[in-house]
Amino acid sequence: MSFSDPQPPAPSPQPDGDANGVTVVGAGLAGTLAAILLARCGIAIEVFERRPDLRRVQLDAGRSINLALADRGLAALAMAGLGEAVAPLLIPMRGRLLHALDGSETLVPYGQRPHEVIYSVSRPGLNRLLLDRLEQDAHVSVQFEHTGTGADFERGTVVFDTGSGSRIERPLERVIAADGAGSPMRRSVLAHTDARANEELLEHGYKELTLPAGAGGRHQIDLHALHIWPRGGFMLIALPNLDGSFTVTLFLPHEGETSFAHLTSVADVEGFFANQFPDALELMPDVGREFFEHPTGIMGTIRCERWAVDDRVLLIGDAAHGIVPFHGQGMNCAFEDCAELDRLIASSEDRDWRWIFREFEARRRPEANAIADMALENYIEMRDTVREARFQLGKQLAFELERRCPDRFIPRYSMVMFHHEIPYSVAERRGRIQAGLLAELTTGAHALADIDLDAAEALVRERLPPLAQHE
Repeated sequence: MSFSDPQPPAPSPQPDGDANGVTVVGAGLAGTLAAILLARCGIAIEVFERRPDLRRVQLDAGRSINLALADRGLAALAMAGLGEAVAPLLIPMRGRLLHALDGSETLVPYGQRPHEVIYSVSRPGLNRLLLDRLEQDAHVSVQFEHTGTGADFERGTVVFDTGSGSRIERPLERVIAADGAGSPMRRSVLAHTDARANEELLEHGYKELTLPAGAGGRHQIDLHALHIWPRGGFMLIALPNLDGSFTVTLFLPHEGETSFAHLTSVADVEGFFANQFPDALELMPDVGREFFEHPTGIMGTIRCERWAVDDRVLLIGDAAHGIVPFHGQGMNCAFEDCAELDRLIASSEDRDWRWIFREFEARRRPEANAIADMALENYIEMRDTVREARFQLGKQLAFELERRCPDRFIPRYSMVMFHHEIPYSVAERRGRIQAGLLAELTTGAHALADIDLDAAEALVRERLPPLAQHE
């Protein structure tokens, strides 16, 4: 993976109508990257964030502290000139390391080429980098501890609570809302347009824990892998951090026989880990204490019918399309939003914001829906299907077919994670055809040698057009 930054295209001239600039609601990952790209075009930006400046305060316990960065996110960061700057924050993970109940381990590579890895990155570390870069731009001002309470369409204002009993307002013009899954701006858009948002909560939640560094700050388990303890209806995962620790996340149903509801004491937690994740428990001496200090998070999918209102408001990132974390694409998809917005601004010679907002929604909605569906499917794969011998055989066959037909067969996971030029919607459509092929070809087979690979290649050429034609 290259971290070099491409020469950015020359921004289009700023017309007089842009004199009032753009308001960005939210200084998380999506909001800061969007603001950086907008400011690069010479647009005046005012950013409002409800939380304190994370560079100066302690993070909330239990809030996600590392994420998976892949090709789509890296491409967007490179557009902002941050490809080289982010490289020191990244830990490459070459595959899933599966931990069976008997203690055995199996590495399932993500791809078959050296650059086909994903990266563990610190969420606060990345956010700090973005904020530092954002504040270097003279076109930008950032206000922390200013909570966006929503938009007043009748008065034409967006309102912010300063936390001291006072409120400030800004014109409801060219507002980019990146205020997260619980977005007040989304609620305002829905109320104004009579549109709907479908929020599908999973019956499973998550709890973040820590596998600490060993002596001398060394990583106690494989540094270059995403670790998974798949147990069918639930799982444990671990991502590496630069300080030698791992962020461990338990995904478990909220209710039921094996659930968060039944873990009510330190003894319950330690007993559960001893039964299900004994090798992890050996390395997590504080698991019982941490379990009750950290909140249980909820997960869900948000599908919103309206993202844009004229040239007044545009929802991006989780505010428009929250997804579950099981394909590692929430951040990557949000960064891709920022890149698409930047391209549309550059392509609009007269900077027609009404067209930019409308076109953004039209282009990104199918992609957001596609990755939302794939993320839900990937949860079942991660916690269950990866344990099956037929899944492993399917992975081997997929790599072989990719070698034979690289213009036609790219595994769906690879299309999503390593090919930002392939839209999510194309990856989903082709992935369904490929899944049918793999199921058909592996039926009755126990090893790759049992499959007629020449016949398999012929079948691929019959059913899958070259990627360029499919798009």
